[in-house]
Amino acid sequence: MEQINTLNLIPKLIRASLSLDKKSVEAIALMIARKIRASNPDIAREISKAISYSGYDNSTARSIDMLPLPVDKETRHSLVKVSEPMEVECPILNDSVMSQLNDFIKERQIIQKFLDAGITPPNSLLLNGEPGVGKTYIAHWVAHKLNLPLITLDLASSVSSYLGKSGQNIKSIFEYATSHNAVLLLDELDSIAKRRDDASDLGELKRLVNVLLKELEACPSSCIIIGATNHPELLDKAIWRRFDRALTVSMPGENERRLLLQRHLGQTFDHLSKITIKYLSVNTKNINASDVCKLCEHIKRYNIINPEEDINIISLQELFKISNSLKKESKKLICEHIKNNYSALSQRDISKITQIPLASVSRYLTTQKEDKNGK
Repeated sequence: MEQINTLNLIPKLIRASLSLDKKSVEAIALMIARKIRASNPDIAREISKAISYSGYDNSTARSIDMLPLPVDKETRHSLVKVSEPMEVECPILNDSVMSQLNDFIKERQIIQKFLDAGITPPNSLLLNGEPGVGKTYIAHWVAHKLNLPLITLDLASSVSSYLGKSGQNIKSIFEYATSHNAVLLLDELDSIAKRRDDASDLGELKRLVNVLLKELEACPSSCIIIGATNHPELLDKAIWRRFDRALTVSMPGENERRLLLQRHLGQTFDHLSKITIKYLSVNTKNINASDVCKLCEHIKRYNIINPEEDINIISLQELFKISNSLKKESKKLICEHIKNNYSALSQRDISKITQIPLASVSRYLTTQKEDKNGK
């Protein structure tokens, strides 16, 4: 009964948080801490600590026993963002990349064995790939698996307009990261680690690369560094050598796309026909993992708004809205392909799915029928 009463407070806590009602958040949180103190003293203590630091800047870092965040001395803006490890599902990646990530996690979990054997334990990953393939997600997953806070470099505030200040900021960030057992994410690494042979860059940026190289070299094994870039060709060659593993996170293959659809559509996935699942898996080949997830959200939303409509038609309709590659294909071939896969669909259904005028759909399919009869 006590557990039920405590659970009843969670919706109230969420409502107060979303309404930015700090006073109510504190009151409800204290009530939860009081109710669970006997059964979960550590969690109750953590809630109380979070509340006690809520009036300070950098309260998240303080409440998890981390030092105040480093700031730019000129603007006083924080140079990093800190987030607690949150449970996230295992990333859906090709077997090769996933295997290397799992190996990295295992190596970090037995770090003492490496040290006892006089072996330098691995502590860095360099992730490269197109936007939306899951590089940042991987960093959050690593932090979750190792139960470490995630420190993310804020490029907007760390790259200063004052000569020499950017290098000082980078040093401050690494000093902060290495003073904690944490994961440091250097997102958009190419912005601060460009090739030093690029004649178009200012001397200040080249000095910044030198500072970054020194900090990466000196980083202790207790701190995990994850670099992420969309433009690996821009990175200085020496940067690559500073990371233990360099992984290319590719666009999801057909099997990965099917798994993404299954995970993010949830129960809706079970209502799709095998033909639709196959069609979606095949025709999302030029869509990154992030956009596949968005497609799933759009399908579920439309289905809730229009529950009377066929979920298969909804899914195809939403696919055509976001797929640039399908839009570039021959409209005639698109209509023929859908009709061949979905013989029960009417011309009006196909027009709704593809946004091709009904008269054109009729003409394309009539031509197809005549061609078959001619044969």
